[in-house]
Amino acid sequence: MPVANDNPLGTYLKDRRAKLDPAAFGLSGPRRRTPGLRREEVAQRANISATWYTWLEQGRGGAPSADVLDRIARALMLTDVEREHLFLLGLGRPPAVRYQTTEGVTPRLQRVLDALTLSPALVKTATWDVVAWNRAAAAVLTDYGALPPEQRNILRLIFLDPRVRAAQFDWDGVARFVVAAFRADAARAGATAKVEALVDELCRLSPEFEAMWRDNDVRSYGEGIKRLRHPLAGPIAFEFSAFGVDGRPDLGMIVYNPATPDDADRIRSLIGSQSAAPA
Repeated sequence: MPVANDNPLGTYLKDRRAKLDPAAFGLSGPRRRTPGLRREEVAQRANISATWYTWLEQGRGGAPSADVLDRIARALMLTDVEREHLFLLGLGRPPAVRYQTTEGVTPRLQRVLDALTLSPALVKTATWDVVAWNRAAAAVLTDYGALPPEQRNILRLIFLDPRVRAAQFDWDGVARFVVAAFRADAARAGATAKVEALVDELCRLSPEFEAMWRDNDVRSYGEGIKRLRHPLAGPIAFEFSAFGVDGRPDLGMIVYNPATPDDADRIRSLIGSQSAAPA
């Protein structure tokens, strides 16, 4: 009968330590009785005392600090997922998010977007830059490929692009929702400092953004209904859902499904007319 582990942190540390190759750290020497690094070697790499590290593996000495866990994670060369697991075991919470700048998405994720033929879908960063989209999104929402990369930002489009503004049935409600969800996204991904320049720019260029930003509202994107007034196809309604990208807290995917068969027909017609347009 399996025995419950009353020291999961210590067990995890021992396991990770045993899986490291001493030779990779220039520590090959006399024959070792056990695989992996020794406790004192991990402690030295983490710049903590060997006694304190030994206590952690033995379940003694109380909870470690976040700084100590961070140093141990680096010493053990943990991946982001392994580092998160270490924090959950040691402190009962994930570590503070380290924001990553995104260049794009993997080919597999792009193929997921492309498979949604009648559902406009896009991937955005925590700073709400659009980094991937499908044909339906280009036909119905915005042709992001025709924009310079620095202009593919949802807040810039909502507040500074008259065409995007005119397409909203309730621009004020949409704009307030976007600002509140953007604020929550940036904080959740640890990108608060990263968005300062964008916020300053929008405050200068849009008094409406400045007023909404000062409200300090936060919202989750979640799911809901979106209605557009397309200049060619007329009104189109969508049911939208937002999804996180596993392992990438800086990325989120939004899918807009046509709300009715008529809406699907309008999207199909727009995609068809886009395909028929001359290059």
